[in-house]
Amino acid sequence: MSYILQGETCEWEVVIGLEVHCQVVSNAKLFSGASTDFGGEPNDHVDLLDAGLPGMLPVINEVCVEQAVRTGLGLKAQINNRSVFSRKNYFYADMPFGYQITQFDQPIVGEGTIVLELGEGHYREVGVERLHLETDAGKSMHDQHPTKSFIDLNRAGVALMEIVSKPDLRSPEEVGAYLRKLRSIVRYLGTCDGNMDEGSMRCDVNVSVRPVGSEELRTRCEMKNVNSVRFAMQAVEYEAQRHIEIYDEGGEIKQETRLFDSSNGTTRSMRSKEEAHDYRYFPDPDLPPLVFSDEFVEQIRATLPELPDERRERYVSDYGLSEYDAGILVAEKDNAVYFEEVAKGRDAKLAANWIISTLFGLLKKEGKSISESPISADRLGKLLDLISNDTISGRIAKDVFEMMIETGNDPETIVEEKGLKQITDTGAIEGAVDEIIAANPDKVAEVQGGKEQLIGWFVGQVMKATQGKANPGAVNGMLKKKLLG
Repeated sequence: MSYILQGETCEWEVVIGLEVHCQVVSNAKLFSGASTDFGGEPNDHVDLLDAGLPGMLPVINEVCVEQAVRTGLGLKAQINNRSVFSRKNYFYADMPFGYQITQFDQPIVGEGTIVLELGEGHYREVGVERLHLETDAGKSMHDQHPTKSFIDLNRAGVALMEIVSKPDLRSPEEVGAYLRKLRSIVRYLGTCDGNMDEGSMRCDVNVSVRPVGSEELRTRCEMKNVNSVRFAMQAVEYEAQRHIEIYDEGGEIKQETRLFDSSNGTTRSMRSKEEAHDYRYFPDPDLPPLVFSDEFVEQIRATLPELPDERRERYVSDYGLSEYDAGILVAEKDNAVYFEEVAKGRDAKLAANWIISTLFGLLKKEGKSISESPISADRLGKLLDLISNDTISGRIAKDVFEMMIETGNDPETIVEEKGLKQITDTGAIEGAVDEIIAANPDKVAEVQGGKEQLIGWFVGQVMKATQGKANPGAVNGMLKKKLLG
């Protein structure tokens, strides 16, 4: 699964680390009681603290602390019972304080691990360096007036979990797998909705390159606020190639912050990358250290749901699914819940095949999620029952599925009204088989002369003659008996 780029002077390996900002699911902000609802009129979700008015003091939101610990447990990470909030000092118009409240050298969550599924049975562990809590900034809007910039502070003070990976990622594909897996985990946990298009999950992508075989960590560049998995992967591809071209020409990489332009897939310089001392970090004097007990952590651990990795293992062991199918089904919690409803008391492999191949194909085509599916889990289960009890064939079931979407009717009603019940009467099947055999003596001779694969052609002809209603297994068995003896 290596991703090696060829330069003029040598082969290059890409080294990638991600800083993912996940908005905490909470009704209120990290240090104020203002609403965190998405949308709303500009500056509608702002209180005196968010506006940076003198004398306003921050008060920690315990729900946000619980959500950070919950996420840390989901990442199999070290939970730090004592952490410290610091001030990260810099000026920008959408940050009224003149500083961001964050955690610097003593975060709430330490090292953890995320396991990536890379296809074909390949798995890879990626280290998580830390998770810390911090406040989001507001939003500057430069397109509302020809000469003025407007400021919306609705997001100012919203709680973010910044999840920092180790520089363990080595390809755009691994970046995509990491972001999808992290999004899956926080959604299972209910700590972040993972909606990158709304800005509640976004990432900074750090890229450097080095000669294959080297362990050196060379100068990196950071692409800020990338808001889709696809864009993150494209940013890695472009930036890695840019670094290689500079090195091949004898140049040096400048450590800087860059922006990814999604319209043309390129990056451009934003500013030189600041070092930690440029921000003058120091413990926030208005906030004492955040301290909680082991009992607090264990109470949260007791409420953790079954996470994607454990669920995938259960699907393989209990349902007999392949690793690949199980991985697809557990990637989104809603998909997994839907599958389990369909599979309950039924053939789980049949359920998985229909959901992955047929239903997911339909949803992807229409740009819908499983929650918007036109076919409920109950109705799809009824369709599979009709296949399992030989009421209809798999081929007819495909037609019934389409009719269920068009009419909204249950499969039993459609089968009854359309007269689609499978022919299981051996006499009727035998009559159709005899007609096809009699009409094709040349092909009969070929089968009996050794071309047994032609039996499949005869099966197709019989199914066609019976409008797909004959039981395929019965047809196949009868043809073999009559043609081969």
